[in-house]
Amino acid sequence: MFDAKYYRSAIAIGLSLSTMMASLASLSPAHAQLFPSNGRSSGNNNQINNDIVIPAGVTIPLEYDKEKVLVTKEETIELTLTVAANIRDRDRNTLIPYGTEVLGQIEPSGNGSVFIADQLIFADGSRQYINARSETVTRTETVKRGKDVGDVLKGAAIGSAAAAVLSEIFGDISVGEVLIGTGLGAITGLLLGGNEVELVSINPNQDLDITLDSDLALR
Repeated sequence: MFDAKYYRSAIAIGLSLSTMMASLASLSPAHAQLFPSNGRSSGNNNQINNDIVIPAGVTIPLEYDKEKVLVTKEETIELTLTVAANIRDRDRNTLIPYGTEVLGQIEPSGNGSVFIADQLIFADGSRQYINARSETVTRTETVKRGKDVGDVLKGAAIGSAAAAVLSEIFGDISVGEVLIGTGLGAITGLLLGGNEVELVSINPNQDLDITLDSDLALR
């Protein structure tokens, strides 16, 4: 099935690398080899090309095995996502394979939350530092006493601060996957009128695609 999200990522990488290729004539050989025209895949276009720099501004699509993530606006949680499509250069050499893990954290940003990525973990266990972030998510969901909390938490992962606040409202509840983080603070200060709370509601399969803040030199 065609997915515009992955198509846009492929286009972005193609355009970015094509633009940078145009300046190769003015680079020294030592720098030029960072942007090989034919890659070093030995005929296997699924092998990782370790001679490439992916330029800042490229977007990498990510996915998660939960439908949503609920956090308070004040908390920070660790989160591991995965790359949702093979990231390739214009010669179809794989730069970052589908399924590569992306480690980072969701943290407060303005009036919402943002995912900051700091590491890639490849299938062979090797790690690569990365400097990238998602757009800030400001979508909220207000949970009130009397509302069916099961509907709210269905298919969700929830930050530990958000789980503590919901327990204050609903008592002993089953919250499924709790993401341990920081920023619990005073629970009562997060309650609105003592019987409801406003949480940031993140759709990780749409909201958390990351954009490189600096060039990514693959090792």
